[in-house]
Amino acid sequence: MANPTSRLSIPHSHRCFLSSPPRYRLKPSSSPKKWPWLSSALRQVRSEMSFSVGTCLIPHPEKADRGGEDAFFVSSYNGGVLAIADGVSGWAEQNVNPALFSQELMSNASGLVMDEEVNYDPQILMRKAHAATSSVGSATVIIAMLEKNGTLKIANVGDCGLRVLRKGQVIFSTPPQEHYFDCPYQLSSEIIGQTYLDAMVCTIELMEGDTIVMGSDGLFDNVFDHEIVSTTSRFKDAVEAAKALADLARDNSMDVSFDSPYSIEARSRGFDVPLWKKILGRKLTGGKPDDITVIVGQVISSLNDKKTEEALLKQKDLS
Repeated sequence: MANPTSRLSIPHSHRCFLSSPPRYRLKPSSSPKKWPWLSSALRQVRSEMSFSVGTCLIPHPEKADRGGEDAFFVSSYNGGVLAIADGVSGWAEQNVNPALFSQELMSNASGLVMDEEVNYDPQILMRKAHAATSSVGSATVIIAMLEKNGTLKIANVGDCGLRVLRKGQVIFSTPPQEHYFDCPYQLSSEIIGQTYLDAMVCTIELMEGDTIVMGSDGLFDNVFDHEIVSTTSRFKDAVEAAKALADLARDNSMDVSFDSPYSIEARSRGFDVPLWKKILGRKLTGGKPDDITVIVGQVISSLNDKKTEEALLKQKDLS
């Protein structure tokens, strides 16, 4: 719900490549036994995982002039770090800008990614970033950190979310945390809010070719998982995929006849049209206008140049 484009947003042309392409490109040889040490050396080198990233943020139509209240950051440190904070709009009723808390929270998290005490742990990063945030307000937040070995570590408070897509299917999704319908868990400047200890923490092993879709609730309230799969499958480029998902969420959010994930959930919680409309066969429908933040991370792997060179030289010396 708060736009960090002047601070932390990543331009749509951004790519997050940690490892440069390997210098060793082997050509077919008519005499493969000429270099017996070569295959042994390459077997010792494990590929390293990282993200190719695309981002898109579309503010709520009524907040477009202020940039909305979502904030996010992307880092190429280690395997890659993705994070979103969604400022809680209710603070505007107390003359507090809801964007300030989420923006400062993400700014602090971005600056602490390489902190030794954080130790590349998203829950500790959340704790330290929250403790360093002095703005009044609150926000839902999700942080995901990819190890180079392919382990993705996630810490989530509230209803921002993450999906892992593999071979055309959603194989993992984070469930929302909420007190009651439309009132999610949130980190806050007030004592009554949640803390890093309330975060849902999990890990998942990723493979090359997997796609990560992270978003604020503006995405998941308006786009079904099957739409996420079908949309991302149309694009090889993460930037284009992120924009397509954000555009779809915006269009669905403005469609009063669309039976959105949000309206379906509302009806399941007892919210619906008056009885006389039900008699006429009507029901509560429509998307949920909101700030929409989408981060798409495509998992790529590459050989570590330095480790490759060391393994090649070692095996050559032994041969």
